Amino acid sequence: MMKTIHSYWAYIALAILIIACVNAIVGYTSKKEFKNKDLRISLFTLIVMHIQLLIGLGWYFMSPWYKSMKEVGIDASNRLMAVEHPIFMIVAIILITMGWSKHKKKATDTEKFKTIALFYSLALLLVLSRIPWTQWFN
Repeated sequence: MMKTIHSYWAYIALAILIIACVNAIVGYTSKKEFKNKDLRISLFTLIVMHIQLLIGLGWYFMSPWYKSMKEVGIDASNRLMAVEHPIFMIVAIILITMGWSKHKKKATDTEKFKTIALFYSLALLLVLSRIPWTQWFN
């Protein structure tokens, strides 16, 4: 059940992260005012990604990959699921958290959008690089 929840919540988390990145990039390039809507999109992304992390950690410690860690180095697929995916996702969520924290200290709207765009986009790249795509489309 945890795997199913983690899988379906991942679609939501990825969609929200893409929306937040696009919103921040458009806001930055258009020199828009950083409004409550922008704040809420960024905050909602932070919350959804942290929930995904908690679900993922719960699933990870119940998963067969955690129980068979000595075999991780043998197979690339097992290594992706047991090592690379969790580490990259944790780093991505750290980047999102850093972007959220740093944007609050910025004085101008352009700097706020720029900070969110940079950190959230880097996180998006990490997430996209370590999604187990073969399992997503099965």
